[in-house]
Amino acid sequence: MSPTNRTVVVTGIGATTPLGGDSASTWEGLLAGRSGVRPLEGERFAELPVQIAARVAVEPLEVLPRPLARKLDRSAQFAVIAAREAWADAGFSGPAGEEGQLRPERLGSVIASGIGGVTTLLDQYDVLKEKGARRVSPHTVPMLMPNSPSANVGLEVNAQAGVHTPVSACASGAEAIGYAIEMIRTGRADVVVAGGTEAAIHPLPIAAFANMMAMSKSNDEPEKASRPYDKGRDGFVLGEGAGVVVLESAEHAAARGARVYCEALGQGLSADSHHIAQPEPTGRGIAAALQNLLDDTDLKPAEVVHLNAHATSTPQGDVAEVKALRKVLGDDLDHVAISATKSMTGHLLGGAGGIETVATVLALYHRTAPPTINVDDLDEEIDADVVRGEPRTLPEGTIAAINNSFGFGGHNVVLAFRTV
Repeated sequence: MSPTNRTVVVTGIGATTPLGGDSASTWEGLLAGRSGVRPLEGERFAELPVQIAARVAVEPLEVLPRPLARKLDRSAQFAVIAAREAWADAGFSGPAGEEGQLRPERLGSVIASGIGGVTTLLDQYDVLKEKGARRVSPHTVPMLMPNSPSANVGLEVNAQAGVHTPVSACASGAEAIGYAIEMIRTGRADVVVAGGTEAAIHPLPIAAFANMMAMSKSNDEPEKASRPYDKGRDGFVLGEGAGVVVLESAEHAAARGARVYCEALGQGLSADSHHIAQPEPTGRGIAAALQNLLDDTDLKPAEVVHLNAHATSTPQGDVAEVKALRKVLGDDLDHVAISATKSMTGHLLGGAGGIETVATVLALYHRTAPPTINVDDLDEEIDADVVRGEPRTLPEGTIAAINNSFGFGGHNVVLAFRTV
């Protein structure tokens, strides 16, 4: 294979989510079908129409030193925690350049956020109004920058091949991973730390999403509020956290004897060009992204046995995604076990593609598809095999899985992975 079309593999994973403070506890929670959605506490949430969300299971200050944490927006805190786990999981014990295994100029960082440091921005504006200009933190600008998570992860690992932050709303984390795959495939880097993060549980974003009629208002039963594919679904539940993977050229991983989770085959991209917030109802753009993935890789529909769906629990979006899958995969969709893990984690917005990639990688590695919870009355328009109740064992042999992520603005990103 030419040096500009190299095989890319996943060698490390890390996460901090509403189900656990690392990838192992998150995976355990997914297999158990446990919901991370809880009531929001505090006066500032009391008058909101939506009073539930999926906060992280482990607060960053339980993990990070306070002097570091106070200089990072919550989204960057999550990213650093997940990246540290993924970096160690990949077998690296220190920053690039210290071990002789990896040159800094061959290492990249691509961590995305859909909204960036929104809590820093809003909280520091409150400080300005209530306490005056002199009390505004001097760290405010570096904290609120959308590229802050990627930049801080890059500083952690000494990444010098490039530090990037694609922003495409709820597709951001997946697009970051796709970008990282291309960095390695085209020879720009040998290793890239990639993923997504988000920390937007604040009254303003919640009120805005609620007024768009995008969020579930099932405040009385938080754990049942996120219900993809169910007839009673009424919108997504906001989550927070981060998911990060270490991607590496197969040659580089083999040379250092790294454990490989799976191959990262590539990405498919498209834009709906339909509406700033509503999905294109026929799934035309999603289908185009999926077809682009098949055209640009050697993936065959018959290989695909698992899909981690975008499935946010919005009435239109869930149906459009399945229509697109049926259009492109045809009868092959019948052997695809579909998991909608947002039913448990909530919707992490720009972080969704990161944590759902971690879940997809682990599903292939352990040959197990997590269940989708809260599907009590399956919508008749969902013409697909949704994993419900218990985890599903995936077949032996060479198998592949897909992770879908879509975002406001009509962004569609489809990622594919295959066992090795």
